[in-house]
Amino acid sequence: MDPVLSVRDLSVDLTLSGRERTILDGIGFDVAPREIVGVVGASGAGKTVLSRAVVNWIAPPLAIRSGEIRFRGQDLLGLPPRAMRRLRRDIAYVGADPMGALDPTLPVGRQIVEKLRAVMPEVSRQEARERVIALLDAVRIPSAHARFHDYPSQFSGGMMQRALIVDAMVSNPALLVADNVTQPLDVTVAAQVIRLMRELTERFETAILFVSSSLPVAREAASRTLVIDAGRLVEEQPTEALIAAPRHAYTRDLVAQIPVIWGTGPTVPAAPKTPTPKPPAPADAIVSLRGVSQTYRVKKRGSFAGTSELRAVRNVTFDIVKGDSFAVVGESGCGKSTLMRLLSRLERPSAGSVLCEGRDIADLSGPELLGFRRKLQLVLQDPFNSLPPRTGIGAMLEAPLRTHGWRDPKKIRERVRAVMDDVGLPVALYDDLPLGLSAGQRQRVNVARAMVLEPEILLMDETLSALDQTEQFKLLALFDRLQRTHGLTYIYISHDLAMVRKACNRIAVMYLGEVVELADNERLFFDPGHPYTRALLSAMPALEARRYRPEDCLMEGEPPSPIDLPQGCAFRSRCPQAFEACATLPPLLTVRGARDLAACHRVPGAGAALLAGAA
Repeated sequence: MDPVLSVRDLSVDLTLSGRERTILDGIGFDVAPREIVGVVGASGAGKTVLSRAVVNWIAPPLAIRSGEIRFRGQDLLGLPPRAMRRLRRDIAYVGADPMGALDPTLPVGRQIVEKLRAVMPEVSRQEARERVIALLDAVRIPSAHARFHDYPSQFSGGMMQRALIVDAMVSNPALLVADNVTQPLDVTVAAQVIRLMRELTERFETAILFVSSSLPVAREAASRTLVIDAGRLVEEQPTEALIAAPRHAYTRDLVAQIPVIWGTGPTVPAAPKTPTPKPPAPADAIVSLRGVSQTYRVKKRGSFAGTSELRAVRNVTFDIVKGDSFAVVGESGCGKSTLMRLLSRLERPSAGSVLCEGRDIADLSGPELLGFRRKLQLVLQDPFNSLPPRTGIGAMLEAPLRTHGWRDPKKIRERVRAVMDDVGLPVALYDDLPLGLSAGQRQRVNVARAMVLEPEILLMDETLSALDQTEQFKLLALFDRLQRTHGLTYIYISHDLAMVRKACNRIAVMYLGEVVELADNERLFFDPGHPYTRALLSAMPALEARRYRPEDCLMEGEPPSPIDLPQGCAFRSRCPQAFEACATLPPLLTVRGARDLAACHRVPGAGAALLAGAA
């Protein structure tokens, strides 16, 4: 069978004066119909440049030095722009930056319909609309009919990524280039997207070039994998053979960096576990949540002035002990980001209280609030948009000190230089702009900006999700060293369960605004008490055999709307183990063992009478 895509001796150079270098050097491979070929490598290896070259999107200051890219026998590099435009219905591309990809002034659904009709004029507007809504539903965007009319600003990052995947797939392309599309997604949605791509290859003979920073994710999707290092193709094998017996030293390093989830092997040390098994009293906790809820008033669709209540966080209670590495995990829309805003006092809860060392942070103001800001610092997700591009790195790190009353320029500079050295940033970067920094270096600047005030708590909101596995490995080692050196407490907000397994000692699992499980690391991964936790673990990409099979833990249907919460257990509509009582009685968090909790009627002791009645 002739390949859909054939790349031969492709070399791409950066042509900026004084910064000339080779980005890709002699790359060659084929992709057959119905085949998914993975491309993995670290940040800066050339993966994104390769993916853009394949769709003929190389522009100055990049230039193709040599090679050919053939799509169905046609050399794309020699085609005039008009002929290339005609091929756009057959060649689709999805990038890794969802938030800047669509026009913010037009509804998402309308934009996808216009794209489809531009490349397939024979499709009627109604047919295009129905196809777009069906695909929005297939990638698990809740209330697809309603969301069709929403604007990009009303979509979360994960939902925008799914919308862009719909935008790429809607014309049933012959070749789809997917550049790190699953990186912003939680594990269940990522698994759904990979399944959707496989269906596309089977139904329409689509060939897919699947670019990823994660080898476990590439394993889930690709039958064959290419490994790129510093612009060169260093290894190509069937995916399972590459993982079992990597030939190149770089590939062996990639495999060695993958966190061990259920087996045995070296990992970055987690935070020291609390020495006592009993639940901490509030006095022992550095942060405590007591019955915290957050409800928003949102405009009711189709109503002029009517509003509905959106219950983003519901009755959350837990304690975080000094020295903990505490994680909050769950799917997109579960309330993690709202909880982050409450923990950092960016918002006040509509009910309950957030306590820091016994003080309700909602009552803080003036100097006390400034003191709390020094004690708890945020490290955000986006390493690019979170740094002002025209401000020097040293000036960025000086700004928090000046805000908190530092005035002596010499002491400020000494403190900034010390913290740069602490986080592994060369002091020579002090006066540089962040434009030339890699994603990992930019995130180190974010960490330094938080550490410069000597906080006690770092709140990490998806801090590592935009980084490849090599940079994640380095930063986790940095976080562990900083924690041991400075006695820090970490709160991770994350959808990356592999990172959580590696870095955290205690984990809260959220679903639809409430904590459904709270457990120590080992207990949660080896003996989860809630079926939702098992479903998350079953969808997690890994190189080792899964402990929980997806077919046994499959979640059917969509999460209920936080505006219209169901009676009884909120998870019952998707739970493979639901029984009659789940429809009427909401489960309460029940103690499992010494200090672990799960909100499920099937937890021993929680619903023995209910289960007996169901039997």
